[in-house]
Amino acid sequence: MKNVIFLARWYPHRYDPMFGLFVKRHAEAAAMFNKVTVIYAQPVENLEKKFEAETSEDGNLKEIRVYFRKTDNKIISIARFFKAVGKGLKIAPKPDLIHVHILTRLGIIALIHNIFHKTPYIITEHWSRYLPGNDFGGFLHRKITASVVKRAKNVTTVTQNLATAMKNRGLKNDNYIVLPNVVDTNMFKPVEKTMDDIPHFTNISCFEDKSKNISGLLEAVAILKRKNRKFLCTLIGDGMDFEAMRQKCRDLELDDVVKFTGMLEGGILAEMLANQDFLVVSSNYENLPVVILEALSCGLPIVSTDVGGINEVIGDGNGILIRKGQAETIAAAIDEMFVRYRDFKKESLREEIVAKNEKRNVGIFLTKLYDETI
Repeated sequence: MKNVIFLARWYPHRYDPMFGLFVKRHAEAAAMFNKVTVIYAQPVENLEKKFEAETSEDGNLKEIRVYFRKTDNKIISIARFFKAVGKGLKIAPKPDLIHVHILTRLGIIALIHNIFHKTPYIITEHWSRYLPGNDFGGFLHRKITASVVKRAKNVTTVTQNLATAMKNRGLKNDNYIVLPNVVDTNMFKPVEKTMDDIPHFTNISCFEDKSKNISGLLEAVAILKRKNRKFLCTLIGDGMDFEAMRQKCRDLELDDVVKFTGMLEGGILAEMLANQDFLVVSSNYENLPVVILEALSCGLPIVSTDVGGINEVIGDGNGILIRKGQAETIAAAIDEMFVRYRDFKKESLREEIVAKNEKRNVGIFLTKLYDETI
């Protein structure tokens, strides 16, 4: 078995068990066929010690989380971050390969390892900051990132759209590859509906309205209510704009047709999702939300704005794509889905997700990639 080190910029930790969960799923998939050590550094306010390392192991997967005392001084903060990762590397076994998740700082560490220890590295990028309209940083940051990307054996992204955006930013590499996200297809699966006969649809988000456009979805729901449509909309999640969206719901007098659940995880989330009739994604920008894949695994069709790489997965056979921005457009698509959702076959929606995104299959994909890299 190969020793692979994941250098993860986002990863679940003691203060946020959902942060970067998709990176953990990739680590679990890779650990089915390799020995994987994840190193993650997290700043914490008022930490008693400057650094605190926490290690856990589960089969072939070892996780090293190094917490460091947060400071408002940016230079000291960056120095502590690099030192924290360095402490993790001292605990970890000697790697055959380094797998960087999210640039740029961790890519610098991988590049240094490559120069001094000849350790090959690959990059997986999840961040949508490279997409048009987003800030990609200053001149020096862009130059350093370009150097890190150029020296990588390959660069993987979860959509071709993100790969194209990175290339358009001058991040050149001859081996860009689309890496599927992992879906727990044993957890996210079709069920016999236990709810009533009116249409039920859901949106799952981090409640950051600028990107997720929950306000636009609520305005669309208000339009549907004025048309006397019968339905229930369930909004799952929590975040910075949660209370503002609850207030907007009250202002629009939607309390009878909109339910807020707060944060749901694991089996509870999967059960709630599987008991819906379809998923609505109203975002202004995205990469490819894992929730779309999880909904398809549950046999649910999708209504989504055509942003990021979503159109690489969603089409006429499994949902409805719409232009972003207008509540009327979202409302019209939901109204259309009210008529169509029963026509979609759950197993047909699910089968491609199982073939492409099931954990074992992603593990095989990654292992083949590692073999070709080393």
